Amino acid sequence: MEKTETKDRKPYNPKGGRPPKKVKRQSQLMVRLTETERFLIEEKAKDAGMKPSAWFRLAAKKAKVLARLKPDDLRHLRTLTGMANNLNQLTHLAHKEGLTFIRQSCKELLLQIDAILKKLGRDDR
Repeated sequence: MEKTETKDRKPYNPKGGRPPKKVKRQSQLMVRLTETERFLIEEKAKDAGMKPSAWFRLAAKKAKVLARLKPDDLRHLRTLTGMANNLNQLTHLAHKEGLTFIRQSCKELLLQIDAILKKLGRDDR
């Protein structure tokens, strides 16, 4: 039998069956999971009305993975820790001496903290 075309119809296929998929998934990735991880994935997929494999693919596409902290970032965090200690000491001093006494010191410290937080919050770190 030959394939024949009719007007406004797809070509006749004598084999029949399911049409070929537009995107074939030919690659596999094996992932080892604990029973708890597998259960969580299956439950989330079930709640979303999806198969676990489809849920996993979608989660992989939408996941946002942050880079590890660089040594520079760790240095900033240590500086923030020290500043938090300074702020605590200034608060203690404010209770003792009065707020007007330490007003300028607090402003300077808050500006430094803000600058470091802006550096840490950048996406290009």
